Amino acid sequence: MSTVATSQIKLTPEHARPRASVRSRLQDALPKIVLAPSFGITIVFVYGFILWTIYLSFTNSKTFPSYVLTGSRAYQRLWGWTFDTDPPSSWYTSITNMGIFGFLYIAICLALGLFLAILLDQKIRGEGVLRPIYLYPMALSFIVTGVAWKWFLDPGLGLEQTLHQWGWTSFHFDWIKNKDFVIYTVVIAGVWQASGFIMAMFLAGLRGIDGEIMKAAQIDGATTFQLYRRIVIPLLRPIFLSAFIVLAHLAIKSYDLVVALTSGGPGGSAWLPSNFMYEYTFKRNEMAVGSASAVIMLMTIVAIIVPYLYSELREKPR
Repeated sequence: MSTVATSQIKLTPEHARPRASVRSRLQDALPKIVLAPSFGITIVFVYGFILWTIYLSFTNSKTFPSYVLTGSRAYQRLWGWTFDTDPPSSWYTSITNMGIFGFLYIAICLALGLFLAILLDQKIRGEGVLRPIYLYPMALSFIVTGVAWKWFLDPGLGLEQTLHQWGWTSFHFDWIKNKDFVIYTVVIAGVWQASGFIMAMFLAGLRGIDGEIMKAAQIDGATTFQLYRRIVIPLLRPIFLSAFIVLAHLAIKSYDLVVALTSGGPGGSAWLPSNFMYEYTFKRNEMAVGSASAVIMLMTIVAIIVPYLYSELREKPR
């Protein structure tokens, strides 16, 4: 009996090893199996369509896709390098608006977000109430933000009409209907929505700074201005970079905010490249030109993200 029991004890682990190995293999493969459908869908419907858009930009596609390659003709027409067709002047308007909107949107959001974060970092009374109030606009969609600010800035409905009813009849604020200033109303609405989110990023960075560094600087006689200029802001460099990437991405792909707020502005004066791409692809039956503009937008985003990824990957080994 002892010999049989001993043999069973010896044989049992040997027989159990294949089962354990199969189970461990299944456990290792389970995450890959679960993620495979999402990964495949992403490859097809994101990167696949990116390649498809690049291909269409080198064709003569109009209302429907065409497989006839025409080289860089769509790009030449987009930038006005051909003389047989009129260049779309609205493209240069979109690029100019993108420069104005992108610069002001990013700069004001960074400055305002940092100011609000420093203000809340002083442990002021009511911080628990102010923080969600500042963050609330980011919870809204751009459509809701655009419609709300459209009502507020409309001369016949919002701020101007209200002040006229209060007796200030000389006040005029018609930027939303003025082709020279309509892009600035998009900046106002965009800053209102995103500055609270940037404030939260900076506040998290401020709360992560070692308090001993601050105390040591104060003991050495550093003023509050010197403390933030020489110590706090340099330590927030990664936050600045991350916030810049987020804001630049939002600025480049902004579409619904412009449509909801200004409907493109008088004569397309508030167009951004995304609005140009949609208009020429789906409304003016110029799919090749619209695809070329989309590729340029993609290249702009890549030009911003690649240096960021490179710096991040270079910092990790250090």
